[in-house]
Amino acid sequence: MTIKSLFLGQDLKNPLVLSAGILGVSASTMIRAYNSGAALVTTKSISIAPRSGHNNPTVIAYEKGLMNAVGLSNPGIDVFAEEIKKTRQKNIPVILNTIGGTPKEMADVAKKGESAGVDIIELNPSCPNVEHEKPYASDPKLLGELVMAVKKQVKIPVIVKLSPNVEDIKVIAKAAEKAGADGITAINTVGPGMLIDIASRKPVLDFKTGGISGPAIRPIAVRCVYDIYESVKIPIIGVGGITCANDAIEMMMAGATLAGIGSAVYYHDIGIFRKITEDMERWMKKNSCKNASELIGAAHV
Repeated sequence: MTIKSLFLGQDLKNPLVLSAGILGVSASTMIRAYNSGAALVTTKSISIAPRSGHNNPTVIAYEKGLMNAVGLSNPGIDVFAEEIKKTRQKNIPVILNTIGGTPKEMADVAKKGESAGVDIIELNPSCPNVEHEKPYASDPKLLGELVMAVKKQVKIPVIVKLSPNVEDIKVIAKAAEKAGADGITAINTVGPGMLIDIASRKPVLDFKTGGISGPAIRPIAVRCVYDIYESVKIPIIGVGGITCANDAIEMMMAGATLAGIGSAVYYHDIGIFRKITEDMERWMKKNSCKNASELIGAAHV
């Protein structure tokens, strides 16, 4: 029995990925996530120039999830390239989550990230708590143009993080594949949503609205991955509300090659990667599953 996984040429120790926006802020935190059991680490969203993001409070917890409006704050790729290099020096595979107002900006970030040593580019045109110049996440033509612009600039694999806030995610996934995307990440946060503090009579987040993540969105993520799997042939990273081994197995059965872990780090701790891996191994042994690849798409008939 083996839980090792293969994703876009990467031989991974397990199918668990540190999702964007959680701990991917520095070399030290990405190295810590890897040493705690993540097989692949994703950086926070990085732009061509520094971004200050939104004012605090930017992240809040509620009954069944988290809501954030961080605003994609980051130091810019030129500064962050040093964190990438330090992480890659430890032979840790890295996905660079890339943002930009235009295809050229994203392509420039991707090219600089490739030079710094990242293994995979993850395009992020779908964050719900910022204003995008164009609706790349929901327009198949625009998304295709974005993917092609980035693919022309880099030789490493390019994957696209899709939004659930679209009329038909299958159409968007097909457009990404047709344009040359090597893989899909699904899903980004849901929303935007809002919570109001009844004492102050104002929205809790300073930005007022934010993207929703955590256990509450897992059924949406599973359905999206299921639909995408039936629509494209490229591999999928399934993200959204995974907090235990059963959740990760469910996401893979829906069609994900890898399972992304994000808010679970908040609910538990950094050791959640090792816990999920160990529990997955026990489940596989109990259910006579010899290889993690047997789980991928198992729910499809």
